Amino acid sequence: MKKKMNPLVIAVAIIVVAYYFYESGNKGGSGTNSDQSRAEKPAEKRLDTYAMRAADNTWPTINEGEVVQVENLTDKNYYLVFDGSGSMSESNCSHGQSKIDVAKTAVVEFIKKIPDDANIGLVIFDNSGSYERSVLSKQSKNGAIQQVRRASSGGGTPLKTSIQHAYNSLSAQAVKQLGYGEYHLVVITDGEASKGEEPYYIVEDLLKNSPVVLHTIGFCIKGGHSLNQAGNTFYKSANNPEQLAIGLDSVLAEAPDFKVDTFDGQMQ
Repeated sequence: MKKKMNPLVIAVAIIVVAYYFYESGNKGGSGTNSDQSRAEKPAEKRLDTYAMRAADNTWPTINEGEVVQVENLTDKNYYLVFDGSGSMSESNCSHGQSKIDVAKTAVVEFIKKIPDDANIGLVIFDNSGSYERSVLSKQSKNGAIQQVRRASSGGGTPLKTSIQHAYNSLSAQAVKQLGYGEYHLVVITDGEASKGEEPYYIVEDLLKNSPVVLHTIGFCIKGGHSLNQAGNTFYKSANNPEQLAIGLDSVLAEAPDFKVDTFDGQMQ
């Protein structure tokens, strides 16, 4: 007589086989969605950042004979990326005001607190497009304030392009300072990047190959954000106008001191 198989054993076997094929699909296989996800968002990891390599002084790339040296090699540099995208017209987290009006007030006050002898640069993406509004210089403070006040919400969120522009500007200034000084890139945003503007790889390049410190103030953002990378970037979440102002003030409070002999900075 042929022995019948236990129904429980059969059920367990089916579950095991199904789980095996499910895991195989998730680990790559030929799944287009899985490959696309990895391309857009790499796995979070603690990067071997430039700031953690004390003896590294390879940034910026300086070509002999092309340097226009500034008077003070230890100048501080602050480049701001201001999000004026369409979602900034909303009033959540803003005590009834539009988010862009609250952000403009906070950013103007922050700019006023930046030392007068520091270089300031500004990119805004808003209803007028995405482009540099103030060139990185010591004379840009008043101009940057006026440009922020004129911002009008609209358009998308080109974080990659804006961060790349800011990084390029800071790198050009670093050539003039022979790599000495401080370099801070400050992003004020209320959401994720537009499609094709994901900033993962430009941020990784910035952190691994330069001492530029990336500060992000996430205003009224639910959940995580691509610029919130624990151990790699400074990120502050702000859910009301008061927290937004505090988050911006923390940029000056948390700015690490770079040793002028090693260009070293300490990540927190």
